[in-house]
Amino acid sequence: MKTVPTYELYGENTGRKPDFWLHCETIPSRSSLHHWEIRAHRHESFFQILYIDAGSGDAVFDGTPHPITPPAVITVPPRLNHGFRFSRDIDGFVITVLISHLKASPGDRSRLGTWLAEPHLTLLDTQNEDAAYVAKTLKRLGEEFASHRNGRNDLLDAYLTSALLLTARIAQKADEGSTLSDENERRMEMLQGLIQRHFRSHKPAAFYAESLGISPAHLSRIVRSKTGRGAHELITRKLLDEAKRELVFTFATVQEISYRLGFADPAYFSRFFIKQTGQTPRTWRLEERVRLGM
Repeated sequence: MKTVPTYELYGENTGRKPDFWLHCETIPSRSSLHHWEIRAHRHESFFQILYIDAGSGDAVFDGTPHPITPPAVITVPPRLNHGFRFSRDIDGFVITVLISHLKASPGDRSRLGTWLAEPHLTLLDTQNEDAAYVAKTLKRLGEEFASHRNGRNDLLDAYLTSALLLTARIAQKADEGSTLSDENERRMEMLQGLIQRHFRSHKPAAFYAESLGISPAHLSRIVRSKTGRGAHELITRKLLDEAKRELVFTFATVQEISYRLGFADPAYFSRFFIKQTGQTPRTWRLEERVRLGM
């Protein structure tokens, strides 16, 4: 059986650690070097998004070809054997993201995580408002990546999240017709919004349960069924993820970050961070910036 290579980046096998959390390049710039065909390979730590704006070809998932008709978005989860055959007039972007920076982990029990775990070729009907927005957002992401202007990382994160969530919605709507999300799915979306607004206040799970009009035990069951985590763990994870983002992508001191995140005592923030990661905030920041080549 022929071995499928594992690449670090799109079409590469450098053996190096990733130099950043997101990489973007045009599809012609890479595929033209390989006679417009990217042979079967996979990525261990990356999620990929291809935006196809023009041209044609096939996306090959586990040996099965899927015809590409632009405009379209192709999403490729980690560890999937995949390849591409493109026409010479192909145009668009390929975006490569560290899976640790996605809003949901591919394969977790959330609706988004389940969708991210499978490959998808999603056609964009530009007469549809959401689809047109996805196309425009991915183009803006490509432009922003190349610009190196102030606020670049936050904008890239916002563009990526918006495009992925809307693409998942479009794809799921096509698969399910007009079926509405179940009640627990709506509660999870409301919970995520509440956590986003209140996580700096360190509210307990009981606060969120009361806000949703359900018992803490019921909330815990819903969260565990959708994410595989308890409600308290989900809240803690949000606080930790924001701490990591601040440590990597801002120049704020650990003390300043602790206050931004609602910790009255920086020493308590350090204890919280050590408990979750096994490292002090300063040590984690230094090692992560080295790992990302910053």
